[in-house]
Amino acid sequence: MSGALLEVICLHAADARRAEEGGADRVELLGSLDDGGMSPEPSLVEEVRDAVGVQLRVMLRLRPGFGTDGAEAVRLRGLAASYVDAGADGLVLGFLNGHSEVDASVVEAITADSDWPWTFHRAIDQALDPRRAWRTLLGLPNLDQVLTAGSSRGVAHGLDELIALAGSDPRIAKLIMAGGGLAPEHVPWLARAGVRAFHIGAPARPGRSYRAYVDADLVRTWKTLVDDSVTRAADQGRSG
Repeated sequence: MSGALLEVICLHAADARRAEEGGADRVELLGSLDDGGMSPEPSLVEEVRDAVGVQLRVMLRLRPGFGTDGAEAVRLRGLAASYVDAGADGLVLGFLNGHSEVDASVVEAITADSDWPWTFHRAIDQALDPRRAWRTLLGLPNLDQVLTAGSSRGVAHGLDELIALAGSDPRIAKLIMAGGGLAPEHVPWLARAGVRAFHIGAPARPGRSYRAYVDADLVRTWKTLVDDSVTRAADQGRSG
């Protein structure tokens, strides 16, 4: 076992089946791709859960941007419960306040008294002070992944920041799930820095088009790359 994780964006059960066939460790289910991803209906979560055995996380987001309010937080909390009842293993969420800082109070209100794991999504890449944002995230319960490109412009621009973040604190390296414009050449560098989780969307589809279904062979290629890179990095770490 390499300890690596590959997550694939899916929009329906057919996507999820193909992702599972290709060896994906987890799928992230979106209801739509609008504004970086919106919540699906609970019935779709149930349909995907019935179709696959792979880990399933569901996007919890109802409006553009990364802000919310108390009334919507109550609705989101109810929706989260519906997703878990429908078979989700965990959720994907993340909110910033009016100062572009992690809105810990809203996140804690949504996740309070829950035991499901969750991912803080790429709102982190929009934070005014990313290092301060990370310090806040490290204190949030049940958070086990942070989807980040290291830059709002994608991994190609944020690679150095991701490597520096992973090297700054092993707790951060464990939380990072690199994604958002991730390319194959980024994976070995990130693996050597201690990153073990990777996220793809368009690269799992023919022509990088969301009009096409997830392709099992493309997923398999990525899974092999991720596993090999993480295994090689771990071996180098032990020998060094």
